[in-house]
Amino acid sequence: MTLPTPGSSATGLRILSLFLGVFFLFMGLDKLEWVTDAGQLTKQLNEWLGNSPAASRWYLRTIAIPGAPIFARLVVAGELGTGVALLLGFQPRLVALVGLFMVLNFHFAMGVLLQYSYLWNGYGPPVLGGLVALAIGGAQLPFSLSGRSDRRHL
Repeated sequence: MTLPTPGSSATGLRILSLFLGVFFLFMGLDKLEWVTDAGQLTKQLNEWLGNSPAASRWYLRTIAIPGAPIFARLVVAGELGTGVALLLGFQPRLVALVGLFMVLNFHFAMGVLLQYSYLWNGYGPPVLGGLVALAIGGAQLPFSLSGRSDRRHL
């Protein structure tokens, strides 16, 4: 466990990882039913299909909807795993990249990623910015399981 230096940016990034960890944990808990009922994800994806731009519609029709039975479980595992890992400070740089991939994937599927209104979406730039900050500067965070070992892995 790395000890914090007063006023260090690492302390701020560790706090950010705690908040994002709570966010992902509760996003995953909210989807626990998807583990036994992938139809809920399929329904959501079909709702997005009607309002999405062409690229998102292609993605939904060819990848997301056909893969929903698998993705439903992967999303729950990914969000819960990301949340727990960020809370514990386990490999925050790598985990932030996984979280970033998941968030961008959902936002692309929703068709909101390239809309002007996305810029003030609370699930958009704040979450993406926090994950990018952790992916870049998340090595050697205080009060984390990874501590110094994180530098070797990413």
